[in-house]
Amino acid sequence: MAVLFDKHRSVVSPALAPTQPRETDAPVNDRQAEASVITIGLINSMPDSALQSAERQFTGLLKAAAGDRRIHLHCFSLPSVKRSQQAKQLMQGRYRDIADLARLHFDGLIATGAEPNADALPKEPFWRELTEVIDWAKTNTRSSIWSCLAAHAAVLHLDGIERYRLDTKCSGVYDCAKSSDNALTEGLRSSIKVPHSRLNALRKSDLVARGYQILTESREAGVDMFVKQLPSRFLFLQGHPEYEAQSLQREYLRDITRYLSHQRDDFPAVPAGYFDRATENKLANYRKRAIAERTIPLSVELPKLTLPPDLAFGQVAAVIFRNWLEFLAGDVKAAAPHP
Repeated sequence: MAVLFDKHRSVVSPALAPTQPRETDAPVNDRQAEASVITIGLINSMPDSALQSAERQFTGLLKAAAGDRRIHLHCFSLPSVKRSQQAKQLMQGRYRDIADLARLHFDGLIATGAEPNADALPKEPFWRELTEVIDWAKTNTRSSIWSCLAAHAAVLHLDGIERYRLDTKCSGVYDCAKSSDNALTEGLRSSIKVPHSRLNALRKSDLVARGYQILTESREAGVDMFVKQLPSRFLFLQGHPEYEAQSLQREYLRDITRYLSHQRDDFPAVPAGYFDRATENKLANYRKRAIAERTIPLSVELPKLTLPPDLAFGQVAAVIFRNWLEFLAGDVKAAAPHP
């Protein structure tokens, strides 16, 4: 198996260009060999601090799920997502301009989430660019995956389904049960553990009323995965099955730092079902001191953070992405739209 990264020089363009006749990067005599390659685009909208980790997570999943298949991965960043000079240098030669989507053939697309900055999605600086990508993907991919905020943006743009703000952040590892059978969840156990990290949510009733099929859901976290068959099969993830074991820990420590530096008003809740019991008790004591002192550096150091051994990060994602690649390769036929 090989994941082949695109390393073409980007073309400067403000947004996704109108669809043009497709080209391939391979000469005519190489196109037969290229036909066996699954071509995937990764729209990485994560901020600079998480840009490389998001790319690493999704790339690692594709590698693990590909088996003997060859994958050609093109990475993109939306032009409106502000990047530091250091991030731009890291991306140089590895990330294409978003306009190239309309000039190349893609079997599948993955769009990451992003940290929300506006109170409404249409006010986000990337809204227009992302909705153009959504419209393009409907008819130019066999299937696309929309993660977290990208999933919220997609259902709002496609069907006017509004997300709602949670009283407290949904953060932790939650038990999710299969709600229906689908080729994309083939091989998953009836109950799975999935990380979630978000400030907003979608209502199941709104999704079902507009023809979305709920694949997995949690009593505590709500809808997890859902799908809709358009000209392309769209898979939506409210959770983060791609997360590494330390991802939620990094986010939690980031939020503590933001609290101590007065960038947020409330001390972050401990991610649910994530740390072991002893660590949760130590963090409860740390929280009391942090609220009392609220300064950087805090005089009392964070306790050693320990995760339980049974989190099994990556196992669920490996199954989902293996099924997705089989679908992209044409090994699985598209199902009829769910009633």
